[in-house]
Amino acid sequence: MTTFDDILEETGKFGLCQKRIFGLLCLVSMPFAGVYVGIVFQGFTPEHWCRDPGLNQLSENCGWGQLETRRHIVSLVNDSADAIHAQCERYEVDWNDTGLACEVMKAEFISISFSRAPVLGCKDGWEYDYEGRTSFVTEFDLVCGNSWMVDMFQSMLNVGFLAGSIVMGYLADRFGRKMCFLLSNLLNGVAGILVAISPNYIALLVFRVLYGFGVKGGWVTAYVLITELVGVEYRRMVGVLLQMFFSVGILILPLIAYLIPNWRWLQVAITVSNINVHLFIPESPRWLLSQNNIRKAVHITGQIAKENGKTLSKNIETLTGDNTDITTASFLDLIRTPKMRKYTFILMFNWFTSAVVYQGLIMRLGIQGGNVYVDFLISGVVEFPAAFLILFTIERIGRRIPFATANIVSGVACFVVAFTPDSLLWFKMFVACIGRLGITMAFEMVVFVNTELYPTFVRNLGVSACSTLCDIGGIVAPFLLYRLAVIWLELPLIIFGVIAFVAGALVLMLPETKGVPLPETIDDIEFPNR
Repeated sequence: MTTFDDILEETGKFGLCQKRIFGLLCLVSMPFAGVYVGIVFQGFTPEHWCRDPGLNQLSENCGWGQLETRRHIVSLVNDSADAIHAQCERYEVDWNDTGLACEVMKAEFISISFSRAPVLGCKDGWEYDYEGRTSFVTEFDLVCGNSWMVDMFQSMLNVGFLAGSIVMGYLADRFGRKMCFLLSNLLNGVAGILVAISPNYIALLVFRVLYGFGVKGGWVTAYVLITELVGVEYRRMVGVLLQMFFSVGILILPLIAYLIPNWRWLQVAITVSNINVHLFIPESPRWLLSQNNIRKAVHITGQIAKENGKTLSKNIETLTGDNTDITTASFLDLIRTPKMRKYTFILMFNWFTSAVVYQGLIMRLGIQGGNVYVDFLISGVVEFPAAFLILFTIERIGRRIPFATANIVSGVACFVVAFTPDSLLWFKMFVACIGRLGITMAFEMVVFVNTELYPTFVRNLGVSACSTLCDIGGIVAPFLLYRLAVIWLELPLIIFGVIAFVAGALVLMLPETKGVPLPETIDDIEFPNR
């Protein structure tokens, strides 16, 4: 009997057909960056202060700009270092009755006369110093008492990811990779545009969930599909390069965000970039064999060979799968046997860790000050060495040691950054880049290690189910970062460091998958020596 791995020797393990499919799937990976971390620009919270309609005429007469007006109407609050202008309260003064001239106001009279004036909240809204740009924060006034709604925006995306992982993972294993992939991309386009035209905050959250549902299901299916179409020696390459195009998206995103200052049009740009021709992507022959659809598997395999310029031998007539008695998959298959259960729990925790630390470190760029566009670009450049380090090490050393080391390095970096004083800013930035490098490696490795540890009939469901912990981590990360940073800016880094250490230790309990053929049955996992 001939297996699909045997036939790949004849069709070409990474021929013209696989390269064409891989190129199309990379177009899915790039815009995923804008979906996943676009909140840094779409939800940017600029410097803000209370609006006072009564001061408009006086401000116009005196020729004051925004910042000078702010100095006159906003009360001072004590910070850890010095007194700063409040963002959520202002002086309660009727400026039309003060009789103050512009010259008197500029002479700092206000600091004497109104320093003891009563204050009130921003009942008339806020002013923003954002240089003509808009984010959904400035449009819906998600600041002060409503600042937690920014966290909810990102969390709702991950709620969609969570639902998409479960539902689309099941559909991909039950009805095929191709059908699931096309359905996901159709939903991406519709939901992405709905996000851009959301009339209010509630609608924004609803459409954001739908958007995440389609995006995550499509990306996971694309990853599994290309992994199943290439030979064993090319699996790690296509897996890493597919994720490298996510890093390409990270580099392009700040440029697009700079050129498109409106968050709604930025959303349209991200959505449109995810629309490409997917109809020319075939179904996975491995999946067809796992469903006993040998005739169609033979037909598609013949098409792949023809496009690659190869001729198949008569071995194709005996093509079969090792698990022809299994047609459906369920979550119980992931935890029913001892080794499958151990692998599932370890992979789940690593997915959770990767999401929390990776997403948390990126979103931290939006709250630490500085030029968010430049900082985001620099942080994106760091991801490319991660991909090359993976490609250089995993075939020489294996998967397990680089995977564990990446987690531990990122954990150490988080601790060092948290306890390094701001006076050593250059050192702090350098170590932060090392941490970002480490967690990027870990995030990229958990995906293809996950695909290598599960048998074909449950592979897509296995990756999707484990990656649900990534989505739960994504739900937690915004609240963990933004709320704890209010207490102490570096406190989230302490938590990131702890869970990264634990994740690295757990990885050492996984088997090495270097050079091992993709498992077809659960017995291949439980009794690998057979």
